[in-house]
Amino acid sequence: MSKPAKKLVIITEKLLLKKIGEIIDEAGATGYTVLETGGKGSRNMRSSGQPSVSDTTANIKFEVLTENQDMALKISDRVAAEFFNDYAGIAYICDAEVLYGHSFCGPDGC
Repeated sequence: MSKPAKKLVIITEKLLLKKIGEIIDEAGATGYTVLETGGKGSRNMRSSGQPSVSDTTANIKFEVLTENQDMALKISDRVAAEFFNDYAGIAYICDAEVLYGHSFCGPDGC
């Protein structure tokens, strides 16, 4: 049985990994996935596949499944307010269906 969810995606600079992870945890999300990524946007081109002296030039992508849009907006609003004026970043929300995620459903089930 599937359960509807919202998928929040946040793409930003790798040096924010720990701080954004803490915001997600404080909001009550059950977890998240982080991937190194690269691309091109309004703040120039970034690449995660090239060797570099500093790891701070890499981008990361968070994917967070939330039970509702309110939690996703709470997380994204805080991340944007705290970081997106000074760091490159974008956040968006997609509809999702959780197919196999017992830990996502919680102790009372889906």
